[in-house]
Amino acid sequence: MMFKVTDIRFDFITDDDELSPEEQLEIIEETCATVWEACDEDDLVEEITCATGWCIKSIEYVHVLV
Repeated sequence: MMFKVTDIRFDFITDDDELSPEEQLEIIEETCATVWEACDEDDLVEEITCATGWCIKSIEYVHVLV
């Protein structure tokens, strides 16, 4: 299935480095601009986490029909 993320919140809090607001926004915008292929919501979360390197706090998405 194909998914389009409409809203996402990452856990950008780390012990080491903190991303600037601009860097955080860039990751969010890139994630929302991508059409993701995944089996289900859990797989979608895993795909995005692996691609960005950041854990997801919340996510909203729509299914993309091909």
